[in-house]
Parts: sequence; structure tokens; C-alpha cells
Amino acid sequence: MEGMGLMFERIEYTVERIDGDYAYLKNDAAPDEELKCVARALLPEEISEGSKLAYEMFQYIWRR
Repeated sequence: MEGMGLMFERIEYTVERIDGDYAYLKNDAAPDEELKCVARALLPEEISEGSKLAYEMFQYIWRR
């Protein structure tokens, strides 16, 4: 199962913008990439613009 390591790699994001039911995340390791649009239902409730998140093991975790 080649490439499986990338699926479980930790990716760190910053919440750039919240627009209704969606948040737009910037990949901290690749700030020039297009923002990732994620449904807020998949994110921790307490996030706001500027919050730091980590994506690992198929879930978003608030980095305090």
C-alpha cells in the first residue's frame, strides 16, 4: 500500500476565514497553496479566524 504514510501525516493549518458553515484553512507548510474549504461540522466548535488546527488520523484538532 504505497503512499499510505501521507494519509496519516500531520498537517498544520491556520483558519484564515469563516464563512457561514464553512472555514477556509491555510496549510502552514505551504502558504501559497489554495485555501482548503472545510465544513465547520468537521472542526472543533471553539475555532475562530486565526485558530491553529492540526489534521491527523482523519480528524481536525485545535492546537492551543
